[in-house]
Amino acid sequence: MCGIVGYIGTEEAAPILLEGLRRLEYRGYDSAGLAVLDPEQGLQVAKAKGRLQVLADLTGQGQKLTGHMGLGHTRWATHGAPNDVNSHPQVSQSGRIAVVHNGIIENYARLKEFLESKGIAFISETDTEVVAQLLDYYYEGDLLGAVGKVLHRIEGAYALGIVCADEPDRLVAVRKDSPLILGYGANFHMLASDVTAVIQHTREVCYLEDGEVAVLTAHGAQVYNSLLQPVEKEISHVDWEISAAEKGAMSTSCSRRSWSSPRPCGTPFSPPAGWGSGAGRGLPHPGGAGEAGPAVRHRLRLLLPCGGCGQIHPGAVAAHPGGGDTGLRVPLL
Repeated sequence: MCGIVGYIGTEEAAPILLEGLRRLEYRGYDSAGLAVLDPEQGLQVAKAKGRLQVLADLTGQGQKLTGHMGLGHTRWATHGAPNDVNSHPQVSQSGRIAVVHNGIIENYARLKEFLESKGIAFISETDTEVVAQLLDYYYEGDLLGAVGKVLHRIEGAYALGIVCADEPDRLVAVRKDSPLILGYGANFHMLASDVTAVIQHTREVCYLEDGEVAVLTAHGAQVYNSLLQPVEKEISHVDWEISAAEKGAMSTSCSRRSWSSPRPCGTPFSPPAGWGSGAGRGLPHPGGAGEAGPAVRHRLRLLLPCGGCGQIHPGAVAAHPGGGDTGLRVPLL
């Protein structure tokens, strides 16, 4: 079961995201990634197959990714092999939008065909990249508006975290049949799959309901219903200690609700805290080298491990896992 954490505030985001992902390791994963947005550096993405420590080493414990907002993700492969390319975050062809996703987009193949007919090239095997590309396709300067259009087209179960390089002051969260919570702090806000990822920073949380969309800034959070109409949310105070959850108790309201709430047969849901202690599988594989080209219209930095030794190449070629160059070039940090 994948894990999501997001942060927007006044502190450096990457170390906070890594810490949150460590709290979600109990969910099991085979790869991990970060997307951090900085007004000067642009959208910076780091992804690595294997244990979270590989990603931490790749990014210098997060110090190599600068910016006060971003998203983190631990992935358990469903669509596509567990590798660096298929890891989340998935980024749109323009380099403008990054998405992390828990769940399954059931009609992703049909949407992918539609986007490919519009000249959009895909580099991963994931259903998540379809969401990123579709958001970019609909984006006309209003991220929330693009989200609304995408939600009318995708089918399935999902929790989404979304960042847009053109809107560096906000994160967007979406929930449908996959748990997602918001954390409220002084000059920061967070989103996560479980309370365990945010409790070290805040004990004030709210639980998104199915169909709800949230826009987070450093100084506030607004939740909308499926019609993008503002709704008021009850903020809950978490009064238990994180050690209880880490010992395997089904302690969080998020886990209890996702485990006990009625769900249609076949609908994915999050297991309670402590279920599944797998800490990842496999080792990083080598990357390639290349240079930036016109396919990247926004500043994008990408980190990928190579050779299993934590080195970082000066550039990369984005290729289909089955072989073939997509024409997309992204500079590596």
